Amino acid sequence: MSEAEYMKTAEIKKLPPSKKFKLWGVVSRIDSRKDRNNKTFWDIVLMDEQGQIQGKVWSNAQWLDRQDPSIKDRELPAEKIVEIEGCTVGVQGQVVEFRGQSQYNFNAIYFVHQSEYPPHDFVQKSPVPVVRLERAFTDLKGSCSGQIADFLDFVFTGELWKDFRVAPAAVSHHHAYVHGLLEHTVRVASSAKNIALSYTEGCYDVDHDIVVAGCLLHDLGKIDAYNLNPAPGISIPGFIHDHIALGYAKFSELSKAFELDENLFLHLGHILLSHHGRKEFGSPVLPSTLEAMIVSSADELDFKLFCYKNSIDDLEEDKEISEYNQSTGRRFWKWRELSGEEADPDLERVEG
Repeated sequence: MSEAEYMKTAEIKKLPPSKKFKLWGVVSRIDSRKDRNNKTFWDIVLMDEQGQIQGKVWSNAQWLDRQDPSIKDRELPAEKIVEIEGCTVGVQGQVVEFRGQSQYNFNAIYFVHQSEYPPHDFVQKSPVPVVRLERAFTDLKGSCSGQIADFLDFVFTGELWKDFRVAPAAVSHHHAYVHGLLEHTVRVASSAKNIALSYTEGCYDVDHDIVVAGCLLHDLGKIDAYNLNPAPGISIPGFIHDHIALGYAKFSELSKAFELDENLFLHLGHILLSHHGRKEFGSPVLPSTLEAMIVSSADELDFKLFCYKNSIDDLEEDKEISEYNQSTGRRFWKWRELSGEEADPDLERVEG
């Protein structure tokens, strides 16, 4: 098959039931399960440059080894199936309807030569150019003053900065791609800075430097909680301790090395620990200052808006209501057709 015949994940998600498709992607997750007849089937999540798609591989599907193009129909040994996580594969599939929602069945999976189809070529990246994200981050950092500014310069340098700028913000829920953490952090800080300004004008005594610094630091633990291999995955420390605990530990270590003022340490540390807003969402304490509440609100808003945009982008052209979004516990309404400008907002307008 020629590459021109293959589709992207975003195109496939808009296909109606019964339509067939072909896709290149990197396997970001693969899990074996049993059906009602005790036959093995697989849940596979494939990622390409435009996003991720989850498919079912039933027991009658074909697993083919296409590493050698001269041998077309060599079966992939069963013990090799679990080893394709993190590798590039080609699939042939079909859209089916299940309980009123689209489901994607992968009927044939081709394991190909990885040097010819490098997995990193199929990993999704932030839609915002990284140069713009880096500039926005630098401007936000530069808006702070005094010891906070010096501390942020101390933190975001060297290997930590290299890791931070490429890290994903999650494995699946939001910004789960290369530069995702940087994009999410910039959006949260930009939004929180504007919220702080609005409430300052309303006679609230908000410390803008604490707000911006809290936002830039709030997800520091995601550097250690997630990895790229090459698709986003969760690390053992991330699974066992979660990013909030990991971030607070890293922040404490850096604060001691820098000799950060005790009051600043307490306040910024409180923001890191409380930024999920509720204990049932993973925060050991609730936001208890103006600045902590602003950071937490901006963080949750960016998460929900991301889920909205993803759900609406995946809608078929004749649909107005999205499929149920598990992460936010709701469906979304596409209440009007978005113009090109509104559908692809300029980050600089938000930053301004």
